[in-house]
Amino acid sequence: MAEDLDIPYGESKEKIYRILFPQLQSLTRGESDLIANMANIASVLREAFGFFWVGFYRVMEGRLVLGPFQGPLACTRITYGKGVCGTAWKEEQSIIVPDVEQFPGHIACSSLSRSEIVVPVKQNGTVIAVLDVDSDRLDQFDEVDRHYLEKIVALLS
Repeated sequence: MAEDLDIPYGESKEKIYRILFPQLQSLTRGESDLIANMANIASVLREAFGFFWVGFYRVMEGRLVLGPFQGPLACTRITYGKGVCGTAWKEEQSIIVPDVEQFPGHIACSSLSRSEIVVPVKQNGTVIAVLDVDSDRLDQFDEVDRHYLEKIVALLS
């Protein structure tokens, strides 16, 4: 898993992000295709951290539509303002959910998902997608994840 990305075993979450970020910068720098970059970012994040599900939902025709992802089967379309993804899109800000069962209107694509972070992807000030990361453990995400995932999605702008 992480060893394929040159990450020493047992490193802190922040150190892993610091190692990954320049690799993701290099990976996305020469590639103009948004879908290809989303696919590689989702893959790298899942491999590095072993998250349950990592993927993107793209804004298309007034809804979030499933984009590149790594993990089990996912919901295909999400309405504006619904669930964690739709709420992050509407509020145009990252949302950390320590326990998805406590989030009003949570959309359960998988009953194994326990916590979640969603980060909007913006181009020219407009949300064009969201990065959704789910864990099968409670309280998996914190401000370290928010900080680095926001930096990572900015690579797509």
